[in-house]
Amino acid sequence: MDDPLEPLRSRLADLEERVTRLEGAAPTGDTSSPTAADPRFAPLEELKRNADPQRGAVLFTGVVPLPTGEVYEWQQGAEAAELTEADWSEVAPALDALGHPVRLRLLQLVLTGTYASADLKEDPTLGTTGQLYHHLRQLVAAGWLHSTGRGRYRVPPQRVIPLLVVLAAGRS
Repeated sequence: MDDPLEPLRSRLADLEERVTRLEGAAPTGDTSSPTAADPRFAPLEELKRNADPQRGAVLFTGVVPLPTGEVYEWQQGAEAAELTEADWSEVAPALDALGHPVRLRLLQLVLTGTYASADLKEDPTLGTTGQLYHHLRQLVAAGWLHSTGRGRYRVPPQRVIPLLVVLAAGRS
């Protein structure tokens, strides 16, 4: 026989879970919500303790070991209000440079160890030599690559983590 109170019990459990989330604690069995006890969210907890509650803040940080043997560690933060009040058109060139599949492929190749334009020319997905150099110039102009001389390119260290953050954000 069906329990006539089951719909009410279910609704009560849903309401209790919502209240628990609103109070900042993770409901039983929920491991996706950030909590002070979860070490993965320690930077978030620290940011919440130190940020101006009226202005908010954002932070991205990472440690990246590359196949080349290099390891990059980086952290960058800003007040959320500063970002929302800024002229977003100023970042358009940097974002525009990332808006082409060939340029993303170039960044991926350079980041993982293909530094020389002679080697990059070998990848048929990068187009003709003229197209390759066009894309390389755009990435250099936007600061995502820099030339190290003799047709060699690198992703600047201060751009490695931000690049991966943009890629991660694009997956969401």
